[in-house]
Amino acid sequence: MDRRFFLTFLLCSVLWIFFWEVRWKKGKESKIEEWLQGHSLSQYRHLFEDVQSLEELSLSVLSRLEEVVKERQRWREIEEAHIQLLRDFAFQEWLCSQKLEHYYHTLKTLRCMNLDDLSQFDNQLQLSLAAWGYYYEDYIKLSTGIKILQNSRGSRDQDYEIRLVHSLSVRRLNEKWTIEGALIFGCTVALCFLIRDLMFYVIGGITVSIIAFVFTIKFLCELAARVVSFLQNEDPGRRGDRSIYDYVRGNYLDPRSCKVSWDWKEPQEVGQTMSFRVQLFYKNGQPFPAHRPVGLRVNITHIELALDIPVTQEVLQEPESNVVKVAFTVRKAGRYEVAVKLGGLNVAYSPYYKIFQPGTVVPSKTKIAYHFSTLVLTNGQQHTLQIEPRDEYGNPTSNSASLTDETNYSVHVHSLGTGDDDSLEEYYSKSVTLNKQQCQVLLKLTLRKTGCFRARISYTDQPLSNGEFDIIVLSENEKACVEKNVSTPGISIYFEAYFYSNGNYSSSWQLPASSLLAPQRRPSMGEEEDEHDSPVEGQPEKVKKPKKVYCYISPKQLSVKEFYLKIIPWRLFTFRVCPGTKFTYFGPDPVHKYLTLVVDDGIQPPVELSCKDRNIMAATFIRFLHKNIGGSETFQDKVNFFQRELRQIHAKRPRTKTCLKITRHTILDSSLKATRNFSVSDWSKNFEVAFQDEEALDWGGPRREWFELVCKTLFDTSNQLFTRFSDNNQGLVHPNAERQAHQRLKMYEFAGRVVGKCLYESALGGAYKQLVRARFTRSFLAQIIGLRMNYKYFETDDQEFYKAKVCFILNNDVSDMDLVFAEEKYSKSGQLEKVVELISGGSQIAVTNENKVHYLNLLAQYRLASQVRDEVEHFLKGLNELVPENLLAIFDENELELLMCGTGDINVLDFKAHAVIVGGSWHFREKVMKWFWAVVSSFTQEELARLLQFTTGSSQLPPGGFNTLCPSFQIIAAPTHSTLPTAHTCFNQLCLPTYDSYEELHKLLKLAISEGSEGFGML
Repeated sequence: MDRRFFLTFLLCSVLWIFFWEVRWKKGKESKIEEWLQGHSLSQYRHLFEDVQSLEELSLSVLSRLEEVVKERQRWREIEEAHIQLLRDFAFQEWLCSQKLEHYYHTLKTLRCMNLDDLSQFDNQLQLSLAAWGYYYEDYIKLSTGIKILQNSRGSRDQDYEIRLVHSLSVRRLNEKWTIEGALIFGCTVALCFLIRDLMFYVIGGITVSIIAFVFTIKFLCELAARVVSFLQNEDPGRRGDRSIYDYVRGNYLDPRSCKVSWDWKEPQEVGQTMSFRVQLFYKNGQPFPAHRPVGLRVNITHIELALDIPVTQEVLQEPESNVVKVAFTVRKAGRYEVAVKLGGLNVAYSPYYKIFQPGTVVPSKTKIAYHFSTLVLTNGQQHTLQIEPRDEYGNPTSNSASLTDETNYSVHVHSLGTGDDDSLEEYYSKSVTLNKQQCQVLLKLTLRKTGCFRARISYTDQPLSNGEFDIIVLSENEKACVEKNVSTPGISIYFEAYFYSNGNYSSSWQLPASSLLAPQRRPSMGEEEDEHDSPVEGQPEKVKKPKKVYCYISPKQLSVKEFYLKIIPWRLFTFRVCPGTKFTYFGPDPVHKYLTLVVDDGIQPPVELSCKDRNIMAATFIRFLHKNIGGSETFQDKVNFFQRELRQIHAKRPRTKTCLKITRHTILDSSLKATRNFSVSDWSKNFEVAFQDEEALDWGGPRREWFELVCKTLFDTSNQLFTRFSDNNQGLVHPNAERQAHQRLKMYEFAGRVVGKCLYESALGGAYKQLVRARFTRSFLAQIIGLRMNYKYFETDDQEFYKAKVCFILNNDVSDMDLVFAEEKYSKSGQLEKVVELISGGSQIAVTNENKVHYLNLLAQYRLASQVRDEVEHFLKGLNELVPENLLAIFDENELELLMCGTGDINVLDFKAHAVIVGGSWHFREKVMKWFWAVVSSFTQEELARLLQFTTGSSQLPPGGFNTLCPSFQIIAAPTHSTLPTAHTCFNQLCLPTYDSYEELHKLLKLAISEGSEGFGML
């Protein structure tokens, strides 16, 4: 009776466990169904018929939906839902690891949805949780865990959460196996009892034995299938191909049995296409076919920069090949981590660590740090040039043994103005040392002759990037005089000189120089003109008899004056003390035998002067210039000086918060209204922006959004405040001379203040950095820094006019064109409205071959500047309230654009999202394009700019990026094979041939963008 009762109890236990297993599966299936329905994915339920839990779904949802979901926006939604699911699993696993899983639903109720929310769990929320009744021991666990999360928040990434998800999946799988193990254990015990009582209970024993056998086989097969599937990360639909027999024999992919072989020998330089091979093996050592989906993941990361390197994977085309070839390219030198994983598990010895060294020194990338275009040295004293060797990709190169070899560095020095180009080797000496800590080569130069010289520093007979410069060598007495002039700028510093000519400054006794003709520049804002100032207009003047003049030098300007009756000053010329003002040195003049100097700012007619103390005068000017720009002419050094000076100017003004209440749909009008009574001090404050009907605390986000929206609205041509000269000039905007009457000049003042505010915020650095979301024409940028127009600005600003008229006049005889110094203005209907004279009486003055350049300069002055003089002046009024003109003047037009608008980094993700792929076979779309994006992702910003220049004709994008490029960037499958890419810049088309490998595509694409300035093809 006892045995019969015991046997009945065991049978009931088996049935009970079987019932709970079915219920467990039903619950899992309902969760899967609920998740799919919640994200509108029920129509794809058939793709997940073999998935038995939500954990399994998270591991396969993206791979199975990748082929069926083609809409980009829909795919992003699915990816976001997948990430949220993974983060929820990670949250559960973390609670389980802290033995706090019973608080999962309670924390959800308190809106604590993931680990990031938990790391911000404050005291108020802890009190709320306490209201649910939790114990002191749990409180300690939770508090300690939160502190650990807060400390590791900066280093925690998605991989951390994915590892927690894997841990949770395995733990829950083990829970199920525990249930099934109990079932088998029970069945096994029952089977033992049946064997003992076989003579008494034959029928019952046979029944229980069948049940035990079925469940045992089922469990073992499922166990083997799950293990193999997990290790291989295979499609679960393949599980039927695996059996316990395969598992026992080791017939499954084992990450620890796989091998990685490298195709290069260390150390290796950057820039080359590198590859390695992953050999796949079964557990028993047999090759595993690599063409089957194995979930191979390769991540290559620069350890110091946290820079991910794109890779390509290719299964070698060999019968039953078990080798996957991985190719990549690195540009930055340093230590890299190479992680190779199969199904989330590292292969043997992964991750690997590889070091890539800088390449060889490239002179065109190598610069002299803290350098000037003109040096002022003392006779016999040593001067040190700090040379920073760089490879092709800008990596500091200090590990080359040839760097310290003096024979690789050559110095060529010759006198200026003598006509003798021979090197003066006997008058200078050099020595080379290496500062390996700072990656610098120190070249010490000593000159033992006074005068003006031209120097060229070369490496392996190729000049450095800024290796050509002038040198003024002074005697000890001359040096003392210059130091006195610079240290006492309040005292009038002047030099007697003789004025010879302006314009074409050439004569029989000196070498010819630049003959650029341009009218006298209008004095910049803030400059004071003398009562008898008389700007020189019209044709360049040639003075037959030298005229005695006086050159006054201050920290801001160089003025050339003449005194009538020896008491009445008459200003002839004014040059700003800025990098744009250049000196050219010549020999003695034929009359007074004084050394000659030509002053040229590229805008005014060059001025030819001879002076007894020429070297002292030039050195005084150069020393003032060095002080004005902060001690270096390199762009980054000037930016640092500019921002430091700007911070000091505003340092006395309070940096408190001021609130702007803005209406989003009337962003410009509401911004004008909010700031209409602002003083300069108010504009210097920290703006706190609040958008109407939007609840948000401004911790930087709303403020940055306001800047972007205001710039976008202000400089949008639909507003008619600014305009474009043509539709294909990459979005360059210029003040609109034909603005509507309701567009007040106050709007331009506001635009200037916004730009000044952006520059000031960027000077503060960090999260305050703001870029001007617009690109201005070069002529407008030139007017911001006080330069006068010349015809060359048409080339960048109004290309159609430049090609149609300017080039035609420059390259042809104008005698029969009936041109005069006047410009005709027509209405939109084609009616002549008025004739504007470019100079007084210009309608009666004919344009000849001798004065046509002067005519074009006057035309540029009128079309680019005079028409918008009021608009520019009001813009400058607003800008100079926050940023003084003398600080802006240290930059040229290109540098000013970089300062305001940034480097214009090309975003590869934006590129990929908006590029249009046209045509192509399966091989082109699935392989060549993957290689192409991997190559492009490895490019530096300079190489990306070259690719953009090669394809579109411009190295920069419109402010909106690739999305606003018109026409869209197109990649067309060319009908050629293994040839150089071609391009059609008119249509923004890149014609890409098919290639056999990643290395071939990388080599030919880089050759095309480096050597081809326009589309071409070559066999």
